[in-house]
This record gives sequence, structure tokens and C-alpha cells, in this order.
Amino acid sequence: MLRYTTPQPSPPMSPLVGPATPRIPGAGAGGAGPAPEAAPTLPPAPPRTPRPAITLTAPPSNKRRRRGAARSSLRAIRAVRALFRSLPILAPACRFPGVIPRHGAGGGGGGGPRGQDGHVSGASRTTGTLFGHRRARVTLAVQETPGSVPILLLELAMQTGRFMQEMGAEHLRVALECEKKPPGAGAGIGRTRLLDEPLWTAYVNGRKIGYAVRREPTDDDLTVMQLLRTVSAGAGVLPADVVGAGTAPEGQEAGDLAYMRAHFDRVVGSRDSESFYMLNPDGNNGPELSIFFIRI
Repeated sequence: MLRYTTPQPSPPMSPLVGPATPRIPGAGAGGAGPAPEAAPTLPPAPPRTPRPAITLTAPPSNKRRRRGAARSSLRAIRAVRALFRSLPILAPACRFPGVIPRHGAGGGGGGGPRGQDGHVSGASRTTGTLFGHRRARVTLAVQETPGSVPILLLELAMQTGRFMQEMGAEHLRVALECEKKPPGAGAGIGRTRLLDEPLWTAYVNGRKIGYAVRREPTDDDLTVMQLLRTVSAGAGVLPADVVGAGTAPEGQEAGDLAYMRAHFDRVVGSRDSESFYMLNPDGNNGPELSIFFIRI
């Protein structure tokens, strides 16, 4: 005969519990075992100096200049006519000694006739800035005022440090030459301003150094002009974390950004020649710089 037995309940199984993972020192079982070493932390990077907001003003347009020059010349002609009408008729033998200056009077330094204050007669005042990282190419910026956008930005094929060494000479002459376009080479011939030429052959004290390229100002260039907007003349160094790292030859660092700013007398000789003469704030002492633009 078959017998049925009631199955006895099996004892409850204990759940598998793993050892606690220590998350902080001493959090292990019973506090036993060495605490894991914390990974070394690097010091936080210094905050980058924020760039200043660009507040440079736009230079006056050529149209406004021409209108102003035409109006001033017209007023001058009318004033001269009125003056001559009011004067009595003079005999041909009458002379006015000392009215016509002799050629080269008061001049010096190859910059044309200069007055007692050192300014070239008939020249207009501009602001010139030579800047660049020491191992990068030097850039020439010409502004109408220290707080305006440059009307000319020219990059020379010469390192800034070497150019500053050349400034130690008694007089530094930079000649920039470009070729005239032949007649009928394209539309707009004869309308290109001299300073708008894109490519120049550069000479420093008669030695050819390569080429100079005209370019549009970048954000770094405008930042430099913004930082120097209150500087009328002087030289110094700007922090690299604000103006950018610059571009240097392979395997070299660009270095700090050096600058030199001064007033320049701008003399327009003709449609194909212009000159810039640096004005020394301390008189005749110190280095002199002349920059010539010639289209041949």
C-alpha cells in the first residue's frame, strides 16, 4: 500500500551579502585594512584675462575729406581774392624780402623742411604703431587718431625682435615699392590709392628683406589698438594671454608682444609716393624712422 508523507519545510537560505566597499577611509568591515590613496589634484588654471570691448571709432571717409578740403580751399580762394581787391596796385619793382623761404630751410634728417617744433611743413599728423611678438613678424599700423580703426595694416617679412634691434641705429629707413599696373590690365585702373596696394617689396636701410603684405585687421589687432588707445607715444610689452599667442617659426615660441608707438608726419608727394616721418617726443635725440611708399 502506498503511503504519502508530508514534505518538511526546508530551512530558509541566508542571502548572499558581499563585503561593503569602503568609500571613505575607515569604512571597511570593522575599519580594518589600509585606506586607498587619493589621486593627486592639479592646481586650477589661472583665469584668462578678459579681452576689452572694442570701442575704436571709424576713420572719416575719403568723401568727407574731399568735401572738407574742397570747401576750405574755396573759402581760401575767396579770401585771397578779397584781400587782393582791397590792396592798392603795386609797382613791379616792389619786393617782399623774406616771404619766399629758401629751399631746405629749417630741415634736417632727410625729412623735408622742418619747423622749430620738428614737424614737416605741409604734413598731416598720424599715429603709427609697430607691434608684434618677438619671434613673429612685425606689423605696422597707421591710424588717424590713437582711438580710431587703422587705415593701413602692413605685415613685414621681418621678426619684431630683429626690427627693434635695427631701431637702435641712428636713422632707420624703410622703403616699400610696388609696381604700376599696365594700362588696360583691368577695370578700375588708376583708382587704387597708393596705401591700398596689396603687395610691396620691402627694404630696410637699402637691404631687401622680402615682401610686405597689406591685410585687414583681425580681432587680435583690434585688441592691441584698443589697449593702446590712450597711449600717444611710447614702447612696452602687452600680456600674451590678452592679445593671443601669435605665430612663430616651428619649434619656437612667439614670446611677448612688444610695441612702439609714435606720431608720424604724413607727406603726400604725388599719387605714387607718400612718406611717413616719425616725430621724436624728446626732440632730436633718440632713434628716427622714415617709411617711404613708392609705386614705380
